[in-house]
Amino acid sequence: MKQATPARCERGVSAAIARRVAWSLLVVTTGLIAGHAAVAWGRTGSADAMAGAATAWLDSLDPAQRTLASKPFDDAARTDWHFVPKFDRKGLPLRDMTPAQQDRALGLLRGVLSEAGYTKAQVIMHLEELLRVQEGKKAKNVRDPERYFFTIFGTPSDREPWGLSVEGHHLSFNFTLREGRLVDSTPQFLGANPATVKTGLPGLPAAGTRILRDEETLAFDLVQSLDEAQRKQALIAAEPPAEIRAAGAPQPPADPPVGIRRADLRPEQQAILRRIVEAYCSTMADEVAAERLRLIDAAAGGWDAIAFAWSGAMKPGVGHGYRVEGPTFSIEFVNVQPDAEGTPANHIHCVWRDKTGDFDLPVLPAGAQ
Repeated sequence: MKQATPARCERGVSAAIARRVAWSLLVVTTGLIAGHAAVAWGRTGSADAMAGAATAWLDSLDPAQRTLASKPFDDAARTDWHFVPKFDRKGLPLRDMTPAQQDRALGLLRGVLSEAGYTKAQVIMHLEELLRVQEGKKAKNVRDPERYFFTIFGTPSDREPWGLSVEGHHLSFNFTLREGRLVDSTPQFLGANPATVKTGLPGLPAAGTRILRDEETLAFDLVQSLDEAQRKQALIAAEPPAEIRAAGAPQPPADPPVGIRRADLRPEQQAILRRIVEAYCSTMADEVAAERLRLIDAAAGGWDAIAFAWSGAMKPGVGHGYRVEGPTFSIEFVNVQPDAEGTPANHIHCVWRDKTGDFDLPVLPAGAQ
Protein backbone atom coordinates (compact mmCIF):
# COMPACT_ATOMS: atom_id res chain seq x y z
CA MET A 1 0.00 0.00 0.00
CA LYS A 2 1.38 3.40 -0.95
CA GLN A 3 2.37 5.55 1.99
CA ALA A 4 0.02 8.45 2.60
CA THR A 5 1.35 11.97 2.15
CA PRO A 6 0.05 14.87 4.25
CA ALA A 7 -1.49 17.88 2.66
CA ARG A 8 0.93 20.84 2.44
CA CYS A 9 0.54 24.53 2.95
CA GLU A 10 2.86 27.48 2.33
CA ARG A 11 6.62 26.81 2.90
CA GLY A 12 6.00 23.07 2.93
CA VAL A 13 4.53 22.83 6.42
CA SER A 14 1.37 20.74 6.71
CA ALA A 15 -1.88 22.41 7.66
CA ALA A 16 -2.10 20.37 10.88
CA ILE A 17 1.34 21.53 12.00
CA ALA A 18 0.66 25.12 10.97
CA ARG A 19 -2.52 25.24 13.08
CA ARG A 20 -0.70 24.00 16.16
CA VAL A 21 2.24 26.32 15.69
CA ALA A 22 -0.07 29.31 15.26
CA TRP A 23 -1.60 28.50 18.66
CA SER A 24 1.83 27.93 20.20
CA LEU A 25 3.07 31.30 19.00
CA LEU A 26 -0.07 32.94 20.38
CA VAL A 27 0.64 31.31 23.73
CA VAL A 28 4.23 32.58 23.71
CA THR A 29 3.38 36.12 22.72
CA THR A 30 0.49 36.47 25.18
CA GLY A 31 2.37 34.98 28.12
CA LEU A 32 0.06 32.00 28.57
CA ILE A 33 2.97 29.57 28.62
CA ALA A 34 2.95 29.42 32.42
CA GLY A 35 -0.37 27.61 32.53
CA HIS A 36 -0.70 23.83 32.40
CA ALA A 37 -4.03 22.96 33.95
CA ALA A 38 -5.38 19.41 33.84
CA VAL A 39 -8.22 19.88 31.40
CA ALA A 40 -8.05 16.60 29.46
CA TRP A 41 -6.59 13.11 29.66
CA GLY A 42 -3.33 14.42 28.30
CA ARG A 43 -2.85 16.86 31.10
CA THR A 44 -3.31 14.19 33.76
CA GLY A 45 -0.42 12.04 32.53
CA SER A 46 -2.67 8.97 32.76
CA ALA A 47 -0.69 5.92 31.63
CA ASP A 48 -3.89 4.14 30.59
CA ALA A 49 -4.93 7.05 28.41
CA MET A 50 -1.42 7.28 27.02
CA ALA A 51 -1.56 3.62 26.00
CA GLY A 52 -4.93 4.20 24.37
CA ALA A 53 -3.65 7.19 22.43
CA ALA A 54 -0.55 5.29 21.30
CA THR A 55 -2.67 2.35 20.14
CA ALA A 56 -5.07 4.64 18.27
CA TRP A 57 -2.17 6.28 16.46
CA LEU A 58 -0.58 2.93 15.54
CA ASP A 59 -3.94 1.63 14.31
CA SER A 60 -4.26 4.62 11.98
CA LEU A 61 -1.04 3.74 10.13
CA ASP A 62 -0.68 1.62 7.04
CA PRO A 63 1.68 -1.42 7.14
CA ALA A 64 4.68 0.45 5.71
CA GLN A 65 4.27 3.30 8.18
CA ARG A 66 3.77 0.92 11.09
CA THR A 67 7.01 -0.90 10.27
CA LEU A 68 8.86 2.36 10.89
CA ALA A 69 6.77 3.45 13.87
CA SER A 70 6.73 0.22 15.91
CA LYS A 71 9.76 -1.62 17.31
CA PRO A 72 10.24 -4.33 19.96
CA PHE A 73 10.70 -2.97 23.46
CA ASP A 74 14.24 -4.35 23.69
CA ASP A 75 15.29 -2.96 20.30
CA ALA A 76 18.65 -1.20 20.54
CA ALA A 77 17.12 1.88 18.93
CA ARG A 78 15.18 2.61 22.14
CA THR A 79 18.30 3.95 23.84
CA ASP A 80 19.84 5.40 20.66
CA TRP A 81 18.88 9.05 21.11
CA HIS A 82 20.31 12.34 19.88
CA PHE A 83 19.32 15.92 19.20
CA VAL A 84 21.66 16.88 16.35
CA PRO A 85 20.26 17.30 12.81
CA LYS A 86 20.37 13.87 11.17
CA PHE A 87 19.19 12.57 7.81
CA ASP A 88 18.16 9.21 9.24
CA ARG A 89 16.41 8.57 12.55
CA LYS A 90 14.37 5.85 14.15
CA GLY A 91 10.62 6.14 13.81
CA LEU A 92 8.03 7.69 11.51
CA PRO A 93 8.35 11.42 10.76
CA LEU A 94 5.44 13.83 10.80
CA ARG A 95 6.20 14.56 7.16
CA ASP A 96 5.18 11.00 6.21
CA MET A 97 1.84 11.11 8.05
CA THR A 98 -1.56 12.28 6.90
CA PRO A 99 -3.05 15.27 8.75
CA ALA A 100 -5.26 12.93 10.78
CA GLN A 101 -2.25 10.80 11.74
CA GLN A 102 -0.32 13.93 12.69
CA ASP A 103 -3.21 14.95 14.94
CA ARG A 104 -3.02 11.61 16.75
CA ALA A 105 0.77 11.67 17.04
CA LEU A 106 0.88 15.22 18.37
CA GLY A 107 -2.04 14.49 20.65
CA LEU A 108 -0.03 11.62 22.13
CA LEU A 109 2.91 13.98 22.74
CA ARG A 110 0.67 16.63 24.20
CA GLY A 111 -0.67 14.08 26.65
CA VAL A 112 2.67 13.47 28.33
CA LEU A 113 3.75 17.13 28.47
CA SER A 114 2.40 20.16 30.27
CA GLU A 115 0.83 22.90 28.18
CA ALA A 116 4.08 24.86 28.64
CA GLY A 117 6.15 21.85 27.58
CA TYR A 118 4.02 21.18 24.53
CA THR A 119 4.31 24.84 23.49
CA LYS A 120 8.09 24.63 23.82
CA ALA A 121 8.15 21.52 21.64
CA GLN A 122 6.00 23.11 18.96
CA VAL A 123 8.01 26.33 18.78
CA ILE A 124 11.31 24.39 18.71
CA MET A 125 9.95 22.43 15.74
CA HIS A 126 8.98 25.62 13.95
CA LEU A 127 12.38 27.22 14.55
CA GLU A 128 13.57 24.70 11.94
CA GLU A 129 11.67 26.63 9.29
CA LEU A 130 13.25 29.86 10.48
CA LEU A 131 16.69 28.23 10.19
CA ARG A 132 15.85 26.94 6.71
CA VAL A 133 15.02 30.46 5.53
CA GLN A 134 17.96 32.13 7.29
CA GLU A 135 20.55 29.61 6.15
CA GLY A 136 19.27 29.41 2.58
CA LYS A 137 21.72 27.76 0.23
CA LYS A 138 24.37 27.73 2.96
CA ALA A 139 22.40 25.17 4.96
CA LYS A 140 24.49 22.10 5.77
CA ASN A 141 21.68 20.18 7.44
CA VAL A 142 18.10 19.18 6.84
CA ARG A 143 15.84 21.93 8.16
CA ASP A 144 12.24 20.80 8.30
CA PRO A 145 9.61 21.31 11.04
CA GLU A 146 8.08 17.96 10.04
CA ARG A 147 11.25 15.91 10.47
CA TYR A 148 10.24 14.92 14.00
CA PHE A 149 9.99 11.18 14.44
CA PHE A 150 7.63 9.11 16.58
CA THR A 151 8.41 5.54 17.68
CA ILE A 152 6.54 3.09 19.90
CA PHE A 153 8.66 0.37 21.52
CA GLY A 154 6.73 -2.73 22.57
CA THR A 155 2.95 -3.00 22.69
CA PRO A 156 1.09 -0.27 24.60
CA SER A 157 -0.73 -1.99 27.48
CA ASP A 158 -1.24 -1.92 31.24
CA ARG A 159 0.82 -5.11 31.69
CA GLU A 160 3.81 -5.29 29.36
CA PRO A 161 6.64 -2.73 29.26
CA TRP A 162 6.55 -0.26 26.40
CA GLY A 163 8.05 3.07 25.46
CA LEU A 164 7.60 6.21 23.39
CA SER A 165 10.27 8.26 21.62
CA VAL A 166 9.67 11.65 20.00
CA GLU A 167 12.81 13.05 18.47
CA GLY A 168 14.28 15.46 15.95
CA HIS A 169 16.68 18.38 15.83
CA HIS A 170 16.83 20.03 19.27
CA LEU A 171 14.16 17.75 20.71
CA SER A 172 14.31 14.34 22.36
CA PHE A 173 11.60 12.95 24.64
CA ASN A 174 11.79 9.37 25.90
CA PHE A 175 9.17 7.63 28.04
CA THR A 176 9.12 4.17 29.58
CA LEU A 177 6.02 2.47 31.02
CA ARG A 178 5.72 -0.73 33.06
CA GLU A 179 2.61 -2.38 34.47
CA GLY A 180 0.46 0.59 33.55
CA ARG A 181 2.77 3.17 35.16
CA LEU A 182 4.97 5.82 33.59
CA VAL A 183 8.29 4.97 35.29
CA ASP A 184 10.82 7.07 33.38
CA SER A 185 10.76 10.23 31.26
CA THR A 186 14.42 10.68 30.38
CA PRO A 187 16.51 11.74 28.60
CA GLN A 188 14.57 15.02 28.21
CA PHE A 189 16.37 17.33 25.80
CA LEU A 190 15.36 20.75 24.50
CA GLY A 191 17.38 23.11 22.31
CA ALA A 192 16.78 26.44 20.64
CA ASN A 193 18.51 28.06 17.68
CA PRO A 194 18.15 30.96 17.87
CA ALA A 195 17.80 31.09 21.63
CA THR A 196 16.43 34.60 21.17
CA VAL A 197 14.91 35.31 17.76
CA LYS A 198 16.56 38.45 16.43
CA THR A 199 14.82 38.67 13.05
CA GLY A 200 11.25 37.50 12.80
CA LEU A 201 9.56 36.43 9.58
CA PRO A 202 5.83 36.31 8.74
CA GLY A 203 4.16 33.22 10.16
CA LEU A 204 7.29 32.23 12.09
CA PRO A 205 8.42 32.95 15.66
CA ALA A 206 8.52 36.71 16.14
CA ALA A 207 11.57 38.77 17.01
CA GLY A 208 12.09 38.51 20.76
CA THR A 209 10.75 34.95 21.03
CA ARG A 210 12.80 33.16 23.68
CA ILE A 211 11.28 29.74 24.20
CA LEU A 212 13.87 28.59 26.79
CA ARG A 213 13.94 31.90 28.66
CA ASP A 214 13.56 30.53 32.20
CA GLU A 215 16.20 27.84 31.74
CA GLU A 216 18.74 30.59 30.98
CA THR A 217 17.68 33.73 32.86
CA LEU A 218 17.10 32.00 36.20
CA ALA A 219 20.63 30.59 36.09
CA PHE A 220 22.02 34.04 35.33
CA ASP A 221 19.99 35.40 38.25
CA LEU A 222 21.57 32.85 40.54
CA VAL A 223 25.20 33.14 39.43
CA GLN A 224 25.07 36.94 39.41
CA SER A 225 23.70 36.92 42.97
CA LEU A 226 26.68 34.98 44.35
CA ASP A 227 29.24 36.77 46.47
CA GLU A 228 32.96 36.34 45.84
CA ALA A 229 33.36 33.35 48.13
CA GLN A 230 30.31 31.62 46.67
CA ARG A 231 31.51 32.22 43.11
CA LYS A 232 34.80 30.53 43.89
CA GLN A 233 32.81 27.42 44.80
CA ALA A 234 30.39 27.60 41.88
CA LEU A 235 32.79 28.41 39.03
CA ILE A 236 34.29 25.15 37.72
CA ALA A 237 35.85 26.42 34.48
CA ALA A 238 36.71 29.77 32.90
CA GLU A 239 35.58 28.44 29.53
CA PRO A 240 32.26 26.66 28.94
CA PRO A 241 32.13 23.16 27.46
CA ALA A 242 31.49 22.83 23.75
CA GLU A 243 28.61 20.46 24.46
CA ILE A 244 26.66 18.81 27.25
CA ARG A 245 28.29 15.70 28.65
CA ALA A 246 27.25 12.24 27.44
CA ALA A 247 25.26 13.64 24.51
CA GLY A 248 23.55 10.68 22.87
CA ALA A 249 24.88 8.21 25.45
CA PRO A 250 22.31 5.79 26.94
CA GLN A 251 23.13 6.87 30.49
CA PRO A 252 24.04 10.19 32.16
CA PRO A 253 27.53 10.99 33.42
CA ALA A 254 28.36 9.17 36.65
CA ASP A 255 30.60 11.96 37.95
CA PRO A 256 29.70 13.29 41.40
CA PRO A 257 28.12 16.78 41.58
CA VAL A 258 30.50 19.74 41.59
CA GLY A 259 30.09 23.41 42.41
CA ILE A 260 28.38 25.12 45.30
CA ARG A 261 25.96 23.15 47.48
CA ARG A 262 22.48 24.44 48.17
CA ALA A 263 23.28 24.54 51.88
CA ASP A 264 25.90 27.21 51.11
CA LEU A 265 23.37 29.47 49.40
CA ARG A 266 21.32 32.18 51.05
CA PRO A 267 17.55 31.55 51.30
CA GLU A 268 16.74 33.80 48.34
CA GLN A 269 19.38 32.01 46.26
CA GLN A 270 17.99 28.64 47.31
CA ALA A 271 14.61 29.80 46.00
CA ILE A 272 16.14 30.61 42.59
CA LEU A 273 17.83 27.21 42.50
CA ARG A 274 14.49 25.53 43.10
CA ARG A 275 12.92 27.58 40.30
CA ILE A 276 15.61 26.34 37.90
CA VAL A 277 14.77 22.74 38.79
CA GLU A 278 11.05 23.44 38.46
CA ALA A 279 11.58 25.04 35.03
CA TYR A 280 12.86 21.69 33.72
CA CYS A 281 10.28 19.61 35.59
CA SER A 282 7.41 21.77 34.33
CA THR A 283 8.00 20.63 30.76
CA MET A 284 6.34 17.37 31.78
CA ALA A 285 2.73 16.66 32.78
CA ASP A 286 1.94 17.65 36.36
CA GLU A 287 2.10 14.10 37.72
CA VAL A 288 5.59 13.55 36.29
CA ALA A 289 6.85 16.92 37.52
CA ALA A 290 5.48 16.25 41.01
CA GLU A 291 7.13 12.82 41.13
CA ARG A 292 10.51 14.28 40.18
CA LEU A 293 10.24 16.79 43.03
CA ARG A 294 9.10 14.07 45.43
CA LEU A 295 12.17 11.99 44.58
CA ILE A 296 14.40 14.98 45.34
CA ASP A 297 12.72 15.39 48.73
CA ALA A 298 13.12 11.68 49.51
CA ALA A 299 16.78 11.35 48.45
CA ALA A 300 19.58 11.38 51.00
CA GLY A 301 20.25 15.00 51.89
CA GLY A 302 17.14 16.20 50.07
CA TRP A 303 17.54 19.60 48.40
CA ASP A 304 20.74 20.32 50.33
CA ALA A 305 22.45 17.53 48.34
CA ILE A 306 21.99 19.54 45.14
CA ALA A 307 24.95 21.46 43.69
CA PHE A 308 25.09 24.34 41.19
CA ALA A 309 28.13 24.72 38.94
CA TRP A 310 28.91 27.43 36.40
CA SER A 311 31.39 27.71 33.54
CA GLY A 312 32.22 30.53 31.16
CA ALA A 313 30.96 34.11 31.06
CA MET A 314 28.55 35.44 33.65
CA LYS A 315 26.73 37.69 31.21
CA PRO A 316 24.60 36.98 28.11
CA GLY A 317 26.10 37.04 24.64
CA VAL A 318 29.29 35.19 25.60
CA GLY A 319 29.59 31.41 25.89
CA HIS A 320 28.35 29.99 29.19
CA GLY A 321 27.01 26.82 30.76
CA TYR A 322 25.86 25.35 34.03
CA ARG A 323 24.97 22.16 35.85
CA VAL A 324 22.43 21.47 38.59
CA GLU A 325 22.83 17.99 40.01
CA GLY A 326 21.60 15.92 42.91
CA PRO A 327 21.34 12.23 43.80
CA THR A 328 18.35 11.66 41.49
CA PHE A 329 18.85 13.98 38.53
CA SER A 330 21.29 15.92 36.39
CA ILE A 331 20.56 19.17 34.57
CA GLU A 332 23.07 20.47 32.07
CA PHE A 333 22.89 23.63 29.95
CA VAL A 334 25.26 25.14 27.35
CA ASN A 335 24.97 28.22 25.17
CA VAL A 336 28.17 28.61 23.18
CA GLN A 337 27.30 28.48 19.47
CA PRO A 338 26.23 31.41 17.30
CA ASP A 339 22.85 31.49 15.61
CA ALA A 340 22.37 31.39 11.83
CA GLU A 341 22.79 35.17 11.64
CA GLY A 342 26.11 35.06 13.48
CA THR A 343 24.92 36.32 16.86
CA PRO A 344 27.35 34.79 19.40
CA ALA A 345 26.14 32.48 22.18
CA ASN A 346 22.56 32.37 20.91
CA HIS A 347 22.05 28.61 20.58
CA ILE A 348 20.91 26.62 23.64
CA HIS A 349 21.25 22.92 24.46
CA CYS A 350 19.78 21.76 27.78
CA VAL A 351 18.92 18.37 29.24
CA TRP A 352 17.35 16.67 32.28
CA ARG A 353 18.63 13.16 33.00
CA ASP A 354 17.87 10.49 35.58
CA LYS A 355 20.88 9.75 37.80
CA THR A 356 19.28 6.44 38.79
CA GLY A 357 19.25 5.39 35.13
CA ASP A 358 17.72 6.77 31.92
CA PHE A 359 15.21 4.65 29.97
CA ASP A 360 14.41 2.88 33.27
CA LEU A 361 17.65 0.94 32.95
CA PRO A 362 20.20 0.34 35.72
CA VAL A 363 22.75 3.13 35.88
CA LEU A 364 26.29 2.15 34.94
CA PRO A 365 29.02 2.50 37.58
CA ALA A 366 31.57 5.29 37.27
CA GLY A 367 34.19 4.47 34.65
CA ALA A 368 32.01 1.88 32.87
CA GLN A 369 30.48 4.27 30.32
